[in-house]
Amino acid sequence: MTVDAVIVGSGPGGSTAADVLTAAGWSVVIVEKGRNHLLDPDDLTRPAADYSNDEIKFHSRFFLGPDPLVEPRTFRTSEEDGDRLHIGEFNSVPTTVGGGGTHADGKVPRFMPGDFRLLSDLGPQPDADVADWPLTYDELEPFYADVERSIGVAGIDGVNPFAGPRSGPFPMPPGAPMFGAVHSVAAAERLGYHPYPAATAANSIPYDGRPACNNCGFCAFFGCPIHAKGDPVAMLMRAMATGNAELLAETFVSRIRFEGRRATGVDLVESDGTSRFLPARHVIVAAGAIETPRLLLMSDVEHPALGRYLMVHFQTIVAGSMPFRTYAERGRSVTHVHDDMIVGDGLSQQAAHDAGLPWIRGGLVEHSGAAMPIMEAKHYPPGPRHNRLMADSPIRKRLWAFTMQGEDLPYAGNRVDLDPSVRDARGFPVARVTYRPRHHELVAHEHYGPRLAAILKEMGAEWTAVTSSPGRGNSGFTPDSVPESRHNMGTVRMGSDPANSVTDPFGRLHTYDNVVVADSSVFVTSSGYGPTLTLAALSARAAHHML
Repeated sequence: MTVDAVIVGSGPGGSTAADVLTAAGWSVVIVEKGRNHLLDPDDLTRPAADYSNDEIKFHSRFFLGPDPLVEPRTFRTSEEDGDRLHIGEFNSVPTTVGGGGTHADGKVPRFMPGDFRLLSDLGPQPDADVADWPLTYDELEPFYADVERSIGVAGIDGVNPFAGPRSGPFPMPPGAPMFGAVHSVAAAERLGYHPYPAATAANSIPYDGRPACNNCGFCAFFGCPIHAKGDPVAMLMRAMATGNAELLAETFVSRIRFEGRRATGVDLVESDGTSRFLPARHVIVAAGAIETPRLLLMSDVEHPALGRYLMVHFQTIVAGSMPFRTYAERGRSVTHVHDDMIVGDGLSQQAAHDAGLPWIRGGLVEHSGAAMPIMEAKHYPPGPRHNRLMADSPIRKRLWAFTMQGEDLPYAGNRVDLDPSVRDARGFPVARVTYRPRHHELVAHEHYGPRLAAILKEMGAEWTAVTSSPGRGNSGFTPDSVPESRHNMGTVRMGSDPANSVTDPFGRLHTYDNVVVADSSVFVTSSGYGPTLTLAALSARAAHHML
């Protein structure tokens, strides 16, 4: 039986497309290579009960996947490094039903209007391929609003002076602020910044049959055990409830098949190793900005821009030790943010000029804490002092931090291709990532790091430290040059000109009439905001265009 659409990936992009298409009566098969911990296997219209407040389960045992021994990626900073520097984990989001939405702390900001016209507003940058998007904020705004209602977003209008116009209010009011954020917000305001409650896809009140967040603290990198995070569980449950969707978990799409300018379906590898062909009238690829180009390359799709312009957000991380307890392990992982470092000011303009750049842009600044109990315990030396340090908790209860999601610019040399010799456990070539930050990202980091440290000192910090990712301070088995942001964008950029873009403005491949990319692969620039809401809005727009 030929279905109307096969959707590769069940994260926010794939779930949004499934929600739109099944509501219109299309038959859809959602294919996810990871396990299903999100939906009840006996009733896919209800959430499952697999999640828990368990650091070891989520942080050390790859519960949400991917296991880097089974599904590695390879990494290098440039072609001069040879075939690779590293085999294992690279900036992975969960390989599980729900994708990256399952582990995110729920921040879902919109882009600003200027983010869609960066070249027109600010001009070019040396070595970067900065371009305007082939759509405007106003064109995307109705889809932003639809997705906010679909997943449930808590926020408040009018508190962020840099935000674009809205067609309606947030579906929910903001939740309770973290205790530390009360202090950091006041300190930032005293220094002239504009912090505000973050737009969050975590219920502040009961919404759409799901409970309000109970502020347990196990938010970022955890699946929510009570499903107070609506992205993407709400959209998947609705799609399944129509009766028009089928979910295939633990199933790998190895290739898209084509005849002429049309895809005919996809090749599947099931959990027992069995291979079969799934015919479909349309193929929607929503596997993320690393796995999507991998699949297209394995399917022999060709375009000079395919896999290029990978952006990950160069993070500036600033921490300070407070003379009082911040209780950073409680509440949603981030309740407040500020955008001033994206917009810039006279000081940032001068820093750009001094560095020989036309402009610099930072990113969204998250007000947050540091570590959970087990993570903290790993940082203290064993012996008699360990118990005393855990009780005093200088990391977990007294540290406060800012993370700036600095805007990566699109560089052709930052790319994803197929590793020439490394294979996954199924025998298929893995994604090879070539990435390094350039002059713009490093200048923005050097400029904004001290300014964020000044806010912490105003807050009362006894000492501060500035680091970055990629850069110093990374942990685990990844080298310092590997990013840890989990934000991946670009690699299948959209545009109106087939000569320099892989998809059209609706995410459809220029070279094939019925293949649509519905994830952050199509981003033209990265902005300084997390990608989730924008990729979901683009997916909704693409699905409506297909209809």
